[in-house]
Amino acid sequence: MKIFVKVKPDGYEDKVAKIDNTHFVVETRERPVQNRANLAITRILAQYFGVEIGKVRMIKGFRERNKIFEIEENK
Repeated sequence: MKIFVKVKPDGYEDKVAKIDNTHFVVETRERPVQNRANLAITRILAQYFGVEIGKVRMIKGFRERNKIFEIEENK
């Protein structure tokens, strides 16, 4: 499943806000340096969807706030 994520780094808490079935806003406490925010967003999404962190893959937006993730669902 592909999802579109708007990232808010350097926030007050780690949280996910669902806009619709494929669009989310994710806030993380991590700063956008040395890939820390991307790793935190991947971890937060894996926890939100209840999958292993290895099943969440960023497809686009490595240096942007708007990102596309692919989540492999459990079978």
